[in-house]
Amino acid sequence: MTKIIKLNLFYLFSLLFLFSSKPAAAMAETPVIKAGTAKITGRITSPNGSNHDNAFINITVPHPISGEYAKYKALVDQSGKFSIDVDVETDISLIGLYPSLNPEQSLVVKLTNGGVTNINITYNSGFEIENIDVKPDMNKNDMIRGFRLMGKMIDYRSGRTPELLHEKSTAYFLNYVKTILSERLAILDNDTLISKDLKDLLSKDFRLFLYKAHVFDYEGQMKLNYSNTNADQSKKPEIQKIDRSYYRFLSDFQLNDPQYLNCFTFLEVQKIILQNEILGLPVIGESDIPSWLAKVKVILADLVGFNNGAYYDILAANAYGRQLNEEVRPLSEKQKENILNYWKKGEIAKILFRKNQEVVELDKFKSPAVVNDVSSVPDNKVIETIVSKHKGKAVLIDLWATWCTPCLNAMQQFRTAKNDFRDKDVAFVYLTNGSSPRKLWEEKIKGIGDEHYYLTATQWDYIMEHFEFEYIPSYLLYNKQGTLIKKISPFPGNEQLKAMINALL
Repeated sequence: MTKIIKLNLFYLFSLLFLFSSKPAAAMAETPVIKAGTAKITGRITSPNGSNHDNAFINITVPHPISGEYAKYKALVDQSGKFSIDVDVETDISLIGLYPSLNPEQSLVVKLTNGGVTNINITYNSGFEIENIDVKPDMNKNDMIRGFRLMGKMIDYRSGRTPELLHEKSTAYFLNYVKTILSERLAILDNDTLISKDLKDLLSKDFRLFLYKAHVFDYEGQMKLNYSNTNADQSKKPEIQKIDRSYYRFLSDFQLNDPQYLNCFTFLEVQKIILQNEILGLPVIGESDIPSWLAKVKVILADLVGFNNGAYYDILAANAYGRQLNEEVRPLSEKQKENILNYWKKGEIAKILFRKNQEVVELDKFKSPAVVNDVSSVPDNKVIETIVSKHKGKAVLIDLWATWCTPCLNAMQQFRTAKNDFRDKDVAFVYLTNGSSPRKLWEEKIKGIGDEHYYLTATQWDYIMEHFEFEYIPSYLLYNKQGTLIKKISPFPGNEQLKAMINALL
């Protein structure tokens, strides 16, 4: 089974989101949907100022309406200063800030729509944070300890013997998950330094994270449980089929709570709900929004526990976001008309149209996705067959999966850089296997473009073993003569990868 890279906190909390707050009324403020921008300024101070060379700040901004994690990079100048403007979708936005001097000591910073947040960070000789000065003021314990607490909850193990859950009822499994959740949330309850409001938000987000990772995909989780608890791997477990009623656990989340706009994992859960084949929500397409919502409520209302509320508007916006982000396909004129008819000139419409304009620009350079079949090719000839198809071109082969967040993040980061090669002798090739659900893969590759292969299990295993890859994303770079120049794991960043490719042209 392919391993995913063991993520440091930079990648891990691109999936989870943490929170910052004012000392007095930590998280009492309720976020409101609002299109806009915010500015982040600051200064990095270290014992050796030369460390500012090539230093930068990575920033992740959650966009709960358009349904994506926007990535930004602020360069640090020789004096240690940095400044950047970022798009936001709420009046209060909580973002992840990751200084390159020590990305594992990441921070959470609160932005105000239309405002300026200044953060000065002082490092000691060991590149540990010695002091943080933030304006407007934020609770320092909440900023720094949130990451550590989330890491502790994720890493916690009870020590109990794993149970054969695939043999139990779904009700038993869901109760088992609640037990695991309560054990891990006790880590939050026992912390005396962070604010109560932070605890409440972390509790919401961690629950979303745990259910996203282990509950929504019941069949996949039971297969994993069988693999982890059964010595005889030659047999396949008999897993009971679930129906829509299994998802009644959604009512426990109280998804109409506006604080979910500040939960990073909320975006991922929304994608799962929209794409879940058992729930079977319709694609929004060119349907008018009231008609689409009526169909959605027939499916979801009794599961989430309510028939009206802001949650449904957010879900409709996320449905458009699925097209804009996954397929990188602009809104049609009919879709624009439907958005204006429903939201008028409101904030959700502004956000979707802003995102659509970005996609329009990207779509100008996007190559159509071409699906190729090598299922009949021997395992040891797959790469040779692929490379030989692109004689006279450099070839970058990307091994990825639909479930691999670092893979998708890398593609998103490299999307604009890839456009620089559109008129050059370079072929971009993407390989995945059956761990990526075929239907979801077919949808995602529309937004990736270029050449795609859906390999058999044995083909994939051979490539991973032959090239000694332990995880994905991993890459193979060939020159124009078809010679392997470099094996790459993980994604090295835009500038490095561009330099590697340019060296072959």
